[in-house]
Amino acid sequence: MAGVPGPTVRSRRLGAELRRLREAAGMTLDDVGARLEWSGSKVSRIETARVAVRPRDVADLSDLYGVKPERRDELIALARASRQQGWWQQYSDVKDEAFQAYVGLEAEAARIRWYTAELVPGLLQTEAYAQEVVRAILTEGSPERARRVVELRMARQRRLHEEPPLKVWAVLNEAVLRCTVGGPEVMREQLQHLGALARRPSITLQVLQPAGGAHAAMDGSFTVLQFPEPGDPDVVYLQHRTGDIYLETAEHIAVYNLAFDHLLARAATPDQSIRLIEEAAEALA
Repeated sequence: MAGVPGPTVRSRRLGAELRRLREAAGMTLDDVGARLEWSGSKVSRIETARVAVRPRDVADLSDLYGVKPERRDELIALARASRQQGWWQQYSDVKDEAFQAYVGLEAEAARIRWYTAELVPGLLQTEAYAQEVVRAILTEGSPERARRVVELRMARQRRLHEEPPLKVWAVLNEAVLRCTVGGPEVMREQLQHLGALARRPSITLQVLQPAGGAHAAMDGSFTVLQFPEPGDPDVVYLQHRTGDIYLETAEHIAVYNLAFDHLLARAATPDQSIRLIEEAAEALA
């Protein structure tokens, strides 16, 4: 449910607190690893929420950092809660841990800022469009795997209909509207769907036209996820064919939020963008 911290956000909160406690104790990652007979990389993965941390490990870290018993118990309880299964983990057969982490963050986000250069964002895709995109990208893999990937994509869209709904602000390169994915009928349906979504109070779409020239995101698409609680910092997500990148430092987040603000200033207004989307759909009739 939106607004209720799920396992992904809990893992991030726990990792951030464990990092704070380590730094307050004046210890490096390698110091902790040596004391607990772990690798420094294991400590790093725990602090960055890249692994599900065991309550026993949290207890050992708390003891090492001299955490008071009451706070120690709170951290152990948070570790247990962070190990709960999210609904998206039933799709672990078709998506790796890196993307599973993204879906978990998306499921718990309050707002998403998107810039996409090539295709409609997954949350805004029709099923037919998604099938064509997945078929094109999955150059290897079975039809069953492709079906499951599309099924996951459709399941993610429930966030748009929850109360409160996920707020989406997306800037689409105009090339997204002009690339006829799946043929005229599929693409027209997709564009009509975009036009309808853009009229929702929780969704804002802006189209970046080529006449505007060079812009702040010419180096590629990106996603910024924002969360309900001020204590849960934004995450920048960059997706690549062979791996995903998560940026969580304040400096990186500021760079991408500034780039997005520049895109908003360069793109057509929301009303103008709806007209551009509708015109593109009509051209396929």
